[in-house]
Amino acid sequence: MRDPGLLRVSGSLISHFGHVKVSPIRLLILGAVMSEPKTPTPTPAGDTYKGWVFKWTNYIKGYQRRWFVLSNGLLSYYRTQAEMGHTCRGTINLATATITVDDACNFVISNGGAQTYHLKASCEVERQRWITALELAKAKAARMQAESDDSGDDFSPSSTPAAPGQGVASQNSEVQSSLRTLGSKVEDLSTCNDLISKHGSALQRSLSELDSLRLTGEAGDKIRQVTERATLFRITSNAMINACRDFLALAQAHSKRWQKALQAEREQRVRLEETLEQLAKQHNHLERAFRGAAQANATADNKSAAGPGKGEASDEDDDNEFFDAMEEAPEFITVPADPQFHKRSSSNISGFNSEMCADDQSLNEEPLAMNQESPSQELVPLKKRRTRIADKPNYSLNLWSIMKNCIGKELSKIPMPVNFNEPISMLQRLSEDLEYHELLDKASKCQSSLEQMCYVAAFSVSSYSTTVHRTGKPFNPLLGETYELDRRRESGYRSLCEQVSHHPPAAAHHAISDRGWTLRQEITVASKFRGKYLSIMPLGTIHAIFEKGNNHYTWKKVTTTVHNIIVGKLWIDQSGEIDVVNHTTGDRCHLKFAPYSYFSRDVARKVTGVVMDKDGKAHYVLSGTWDEKMEFSRVMQSSRGGENGTEGKQKTVYQTLKAREVWRRNPLPEGAESMYYFTALALTLNEPEDGVAPTDSRRRPDQRLMEDGRWDEANSEKQRLEEKQRSARREREREAASQRTSSQSEEGAPHDNYQALWFERCEDPITGEQLHIYKGGYWETKERGTWEGCPDIF
Repeated sequence: MRDPGLLRVSGSLISHFGHVKVSPIRLLILGAVMSEPKTPTPTPAGDTYKGWVFKWTNYIKGYQRRWFVLSNGLLSYYRTQAEMGHTCRGTINLATATITVDDACNFVISNGGAQTYHLKASCEVERQRWITALELAKAKAARMQAESDDSGDDFSPSSTPAAPGQGVASQNSEVQSSLRTLGSKVEDLSTCNDLISKHGSALQRSLSELDSLRLTGEAGDKIRQVTERATLFRITSNAMINACRDFLALAQAHSKRWQKALQAEREQRVRLEETLEQLAKQHNHLERAFRGAAQANATADNKSAAGPGKGEASDEDDDNEFFDAMEEAPEFITVPADPQFHKRSSSNISGFNSEMCADDQSLNEEPLAMNQESPSQELVPLKKRRTRIADKPNYSLNLWSIMKNCIGKELSKIPMPVNFNEPISMLQRLSEDLEYHELLDKASKCQSSLEQMCYVAAFSVSSYSTTVHRTGKPFNPLLGETYELDRRRESGYRSLCEQVSHHPPAAAHHAISDRGWTLRQEITVASKFRGKYLSIMPLGTIHAIFEKGNNHYTWKKVTTTVHNIIVGKLWIDQSGEIDVVNHTTGDRCHLKFAPYSYFSRDVARKVTGVVMDKDGKAHYVLSGTWDEKMEFSRVMQSSRGGENGTEGKQKTVYQTLKAREVWRRNPLPEGAESMYYFTALALTLNEPEDGVAPTDSRRRPDQRLMEDGRWDEANSEKQRLEEKQRSARREREREAASQRTSSQSEEGAPHDNYQALWFERCEDPITGEQLHIYKGGYWETKERGTWEGCPDIF
């Protein structure tokens, strides 16, 4: 039987064999560990780490600044520093906590589900400091807890000093802990070796005594075999102990090299952090200097355009200022032109021909106006339009209960109640692009295509001014639904829209003016709900054609983003780039809509652009905001500014004349906040009119009920109309299937044989796109009053 003392080595067993001395290995291990380089034991102040950190509270308040204190393995937080003496808001024991990093500034501390802190530092450097301090405190707390549970450990917690800010201290502690464990195991093996030697010697003495009896025959052979095996067992045990001793010595030797390498890495990391922080400060200084130089050259009117909520952020101490993300630097810089340019004649100066100088004279007239017309020729309104609609009812609705199952889906396929709508259709919203039609009127009278480009570009921006407060969703038009906007007697134009496709939803628009311009477009709206925000991507090209000069312009729309879909106040942003191209002359205007940035010091909702000829030479600079106004400046000279470039990119510096206003938003009607923030034109869009087509949006019953404030009835009527549309689509699909069967050919047979009534599908000769173009006949049909060909969709 085995001796029970071989199965467990404890203090009582060692005391039982009191004559066994303490192993030299144990002394060697103690000496090696205790002789390793150590930093002084930190003071209580050094073990404490304090600072402000942003803590996630809830979806309403978001991140709130809290005062956190890390001490003795416990992380506590307070609302203010003054609360430290009496009110603690929460505490987590780091010994059992997990620390994870989300991104550059965010990190999470959790103790297994009962407590979880979602934290955000002011910058990446500060986050790393907190992570380092937390990991160090966690390792120390875990070690202290383990040592308190093991009374036989000869190493005190103070044997492994740690100081806040050491990025590798936790790894160093793990190395030393492993060495202590190995040393303890080798001591146990050494004690076992002593026991084996003792009992082996006793066994050999007993065998020798048996051998001295001079036993013969089989018994003597057995005794000799047992003696040999006992000797081999003892040799093997000694070899095992020696191998373990060599392993420990090797581990100790390598641990010193590891510690030196880790210390070097820690010092290098500290130097890199300091260098990175210094570079961030220098970059911030350069950004501020560059921004200050650019703003010094801006006009006072451009600064006043910020208005309430759009001002620049106040300057703070540079040492305490950090940014999660810097805003994009402008692509060009404008500076006032030399005064000599104002005095020169209209002759060829600095690369500008005489024609352009004449244009400059027309553009710098104040105010900007069309060619003079006699009062007898002016068109005056013949009908008084309404200026009010019923106030929006205050109905509450849980948005999340509807939207939570719609994440990632196409918005046009989501059944939405009218509570999220505004009482106009998408066709009427499309017609609102003509709110500032006078820009096209002025453009049609321009002598120069470059001057005309300025007005067309301003018109492309003006269509977004109505969206700044309009967070309601327009009604999705039914297939075949139309909308006419006849302002020929008042403003000289008339417009027609028709829903030409349902999936994907597409609307065709055609407007013609007696003042020499035509506007047409087909817009398909792609929209996605992303959980926190809604992205609306208009697809399609807008065409503007002018009779004078036969100039043909095209451009596309930018992306609209609706923020705070779930919690908070809804707000809208426009971002992206627009290229307005004159396909007749090759002129081009590149407009950039700057996305909103919390840290930006620039004007909110800013739009900038440059008008260039076909050779890429700049002639005008446009600037302003898409919700307020646009200005233009005549470029007199341009150069490449190397000293203002960043990351090796040079920026173009334009010397310009004084900025002139080309467009300004009309003020909202009185009480607009209770009328869906409709403009004066939008208030008239759904006003009942006689003689319109039976498919006109004004005749849509659910939309009319909503405008009247009867939302429950509007929801029921909306469901009825949508089901009627689905039934009509299924009927068309059956007809298409029967046509395929009769023709015995499935190739080329339409799945849905619907064709638009007033528009026909063809290839655009300019862009090559397949789109619907107005084929005529609507206004003639209206004059006759014969609408027999219109479908029954309502």
